[in-house]
Amino acid sequence: MKNIQWFPGHMTKAMRDMEAKKDLCDGVICVLDARAPIATHNKNLNRIFGAKPILYLLNKADLADPNKTDAFVRLIESKGRVCIRTDSTNISNKRLITQKLTQMTEEKRERAEAKGLNRTFRFMVAGIPNSGKSTIVNLMSGEKRAKTGDKAGVTRDVRFIKCGAFDLLDTPGTMPPSFDSQYHARHLAYIGSINDDILDMDDVALELLGELAEKYPAYLTERYGITDFSEKLGMYEALCKRRGFILRGGEFDYERGAKALIDDFRKGRVGRITLENASDYKDWEF
Repeated sequence: MKNIQWFPGHMTKAMRDMEAKKDLCDGVICVLDARAPIATHNKNLNRIFGAKPILYLLNKADLADPNKTDAFVRLIESKGRVCIRTDSTNISNKRLITQKLTQMTEEKRERAEAKGLNRTFRFMVAGIPNSGKSTIVNLMSGEKRAKTGDKAGVTRDVRFIKCGAFDLLDTPGTMPPSFDSQYHARHLAYIGSINDDILDMDDVALELLGELAEKYPAYLTERYGITDFSEKLGMYEALCKRRGFILRGGEFDYERGAKALIDDFRKGRVGRITLENASDYKDWEF
């Protein structure tokens, strides 16, 4: 698979806008994808945040392996951060997020009230593309006020949105200018955080099959009837055969096979999957 690099020009502007507005914010909501928490953690954003308090959301937890998600919550909390698992389509998560934000601003609120002030606290909502930032903002505001979509790069502007007791700054998804790890870059491709148009989806599907065969082989057997995990191409063809993706002349329709696998993975039809293990990242800085 070719090396993956993706940093559209609008992301440079977005980073500058976030830098300019950070002093207007009391803290940060950092949205990670629970299926790949390390790959979706952009360390460059932490340099922008500085010492501001951060609430980490392991979003799309309904699609992720629950035991591995719990392990990542413990890992992030062990670093002195606040972290919760969320499903941005679940209305009950609004109360939990509000509770955490209230706790994080309690001292500032008490100081303000002592001075006779009743102020609204502001949080920047940040993360990589397609992690669910805008859906979180819509959940918190109670209406669809931020643009959402199932592809990377939907949000382009930076603006505050009233969300109950808090103002949230919805920001565009931002990537690091270069990927230190192609292993993590592939995870971003699998979950849809990189624009599909720049990717060879056949290659993405082959790599995804290889990783799932290593980590969740039973899911591949259950959904696609794959029992031989020795070769990626063999698994790919077994998938196509199972789904009836056969062209005239008996050739396999790899394009349809790739689309089906990736769509099934992204929508949780393969199973609840987490691509990374917290135990491998004990020294990771959050």
